[in-house]
Amino acid sequence: MALALFIDVGRSLDEAVKRVQLAEKLGYDEVWQSQLPYTRDTTVVMSAYAVATTRVGLGTGVLPIYTRHPTAMAQMAATLDELSGGRFRLGIGVSHRATVEGMWGLKLERPVEAMAEYLEIVTSLIRSGSASVEGKFFTARANYTTPRREDMPIMISALNPRMLELAGEKADGVVLWMCSPAYVEKEVVPRVKAGREKAGKSLEGFAIVASVPASLTSNPAGGRDVFRRSVQMYASLPFYRKMMDASGFAAELERGEISDAMVDELAGIGDANAIREAVRRYRDAGATVVGPGPFSGHEGAAGFEATLEAARG
Repeated sequence: MALALFIDVGRSLDEAVKRVQLAEKLGYDEVWQSQLPYTRDTTVVMSAYAVATTRVGLGTGVLPIYTRHPTAMAQMAATLDELSGGRFRLGIGVSHRATVEGMWGLKLERPVEAMAEYLEIVTSLIRSGSASVEGKFFTARANYTTPRREDMPIMISALNPRMLELAGEKADGVVLWMCSPAYVEKEVVPRVKAGREKAGKSLEGFAIVASVPASLTSNPAGGRDVFRRSVQMYASLPFYRKMMDASGFAAELERGEISDAMVDELAGIGDANAIREAVRRYRDAGATVVGPGPFSGHEGAAGFEATLEAARG
């Protein structure tokens, strides 16, 4: 299992770079960062991480496909991989209707089919240096002629069965968020395995990337209250709600409740043992890349660096 840090860049870019350097110093294998619609460009931030570190892997978990044409995504990925000396992992996702349509004024239709076309173009450009795809959602007639690493990992975000199977069949890994260990074991692994078998491949070498929201704190109740707000927000998004319902949380969410048991299943909140136990649950469920996404925001929280060190053990 690879141990990863999942980082939110926060208010200070300089501070984020120092935190990534600390993760490398502590022996973390990878650093992952998502792209949020209201903050810094993650690919530019990753460039800062690349020049400030020498060993740790760098992954996007994830970049929304509708903000970049797939040819531009491939150009960016190959360039960032070259800049980092072959340490980049590209993670992409379809995002959500509220963002794609409400914020960007675009259409989110048939997401699995759209992702399949997008992934085909990006993969072809990275693997062979050219792409010729006439799709319903994305079209590309393009070449990439500068240095590229043909085996650069290309992963997709997936929550529900068809996207998980697409990940297994066509990608090098899957990036998860808010999936419980039970969902990873009972839904993610079997669906990904089915996709791999369709492509004539085993699970060997396939990455299942899972972030564990984590807070080292003397006030677990306060930590749960902070994380509960995140769960509530994601439960309002259809893709996540469908996955959460399938995870066994449907009844309490229908009642408008988010129990301590649900919070404790999804996160590691409390002392160092609580954080390491949460990481272990995801590892045992089948995640191959797992680690803390530190958060605080409540009285008693020890902070980012302390949480990072506690998870490392």
